[in-house]
Amino acid sequence: MSNFKIYHNPRCSKSRQTLALLEEKGIQPEIVEYLSNPPSVEELLNVIHLLNISPQDLMRKKEAEYKSSGLDNKDLSTNEQLKLMVANPKVIERPIVLGNGKAAIGRPPESVLEII
Repeated sequence: MSNFKIYHNPRCSKSRQTLALLEEKGIQPEIVEYLSNPPSVEELLNVIHLLNISPQDLMRKKEAEYKSSGLDNKDLSTNEQLKLMVANPKVIERPIVLGNGKAAIGRPPESVLEII
């Protein structure tokens, strides 16, 4: 199966565990190292739509870039938030797995089993 994609950070243990879990299930996802190849605004919009969450729910609020980039400003529009997330990919929650027309955040890694 190659219709799966994982937004992956190889330095993150949860991301590595999620990738290993997918591979154990026979899934070889497209691996996108999102820190060096961030998703586009459109891709992030699709992710939040599939997850039925807000952009804020897809952010790592404890990262220094969250505040330094202005993402903590509650008056930002969805589009402004997404643009800042693309510019500061470290704030994007990880890992994100897309497949079968669905999305899941691999925290915990087993949560991706719901979309297989």
